[in-house]
Amino acid sequence: MSSMTISNLKSAFGGESMAHMRYLAWGEFAAKEGFPNVGNLFIATAYAEQIHAHNHFRELKNEVGDADVTAGAGFGLTTTSENLQGAINGEKHEVDQMYPAFIAVAEMQGNKGALRSFNYAVEAEKTHITLFSAAKDAVDKGVDYDQNTVHVCTVCGHTLAGDLTDPCPVCKVGVNMFKTFVTEK
Repeated sequence: MSSMTISNLKSAFGGESMAHMRYLAWGEFAAKEGFPNVGNLFIATAYAEQIHAHNHFRELKNEVGDADVTAGAGFGLTTTSENLQGAINGEKHEVDQMYPAFIAVAEMQGNKGALRSFNYAVEAEKTHITLFSAAKDAVDKGVDYDQNTVHVCTVCGHTLAGDLTDPCPVCKVGVNMFKTFVTEK
């Protein structure tokens, strides 16, 4: 694997790992702020980001040793609305800039594993934008997000609220490969 693809996988791993932890914090905060369904959405999406990080990490299986990883990330714990906007901004960056560049390099260098990992992540990130945007619209009206059930594909991280579809539209696995997150009452 070329050094550019290795660097991109490491950067994506770092970014997804930080998103995972950020969403856990924002989810806990949203629930405390009176938005338990938004909290559940953040927790489920954190799991999807963990899947992306694991997929990237597995592609780096032959890279052993220490590494500095540069990854952009939003910081801060403000209001649930602002945290949702931060999530939307981060997901848009991945969809519009980061992953397209990483995909282009992986394609050019013929690295099918990295390409698959990047494509899985970018497709899931698109759904995260939609879900976070709907949740932000609700919170900005002073109400909780109307979905209390979120499903995450354990293979690619595809995320959806409400009814579960079969098969996964991204990686084509069956519903038995989804993890379901339900708001605790």
